[in-house]
Amino acid sequence: MSEVIAGITIPDSEIARAATQLVRDTEDDLLYNHSRRVFLWGALTGNRRGLAYDAELLYVGAMFHDMGLTDRHSSADLRFEVDGANAAREFLKGYGVAERDIEDVWTAIALHTTPGIPEHMRPTVALVTAGVEMDVLGIAYHDFTHEQRYHVCAHHPREADFKENIIDHFAQGITRKPQTTFGNVKADVLALKKPGFQRTNFCSIILNSAWPT
Repeated sequence: MSEVIAGITIPDSEIARAATQLVRDTEDDLLYNHSRRVFLWGALTGNRRGLAYDAELLYVGAMFHDMGLTDRHSSADLRFEVDGANAAREFLKGYGVAERDIEDVWTAIALHTTPGIPEHMRPTVALVTAGVEMDVLGIAYHDFTHEQRYHVCAHHPREADFKENIIDHFAQGITRKPQTTFGNVKADVLALKKPGFQRTNFCSIILNSAWPT
């Protein structure tokens, strides 16, 4: 029997079950519960906006969006978002998913920390970011009913110190490759958590390039 949370049916296909198990075996409780909430906030947002979204693709995007923070899926030199997107791509290829659908999930994960762009893209992309922004930043918090927020968090609790802990998870996942934070919000994480961190400056790169003028 399918699980229903806050009126949203959790996908129960072979792909969704395999994604759940893989994430459950790879991530800790904080990231697992966060990822499930991201799906639920994204789906609720899609319903509220009247978007025709594919729940299975949204679910895989949400479940894999932070996989790049784990040792198992972290590369030495790519943004953690790209690592997670690549992991999702390989996972979906194993199930013969159409290339366009795979690219939607890849893009959703790769762009989920790039504000201002995903919201203008196809539903899978837009709604993964909407779910992340609600769960981490509280964006559109009051667009959800009290009952929706309560029901989601009753099934997938936010730890009492979730705000601090999610920042710590970000820092642990990217501190060894600080160059990947150039031009994205994760530079703020290292500025807070990594002593001596120096941001790469866009204007300095321009002014110090090999061009004579």
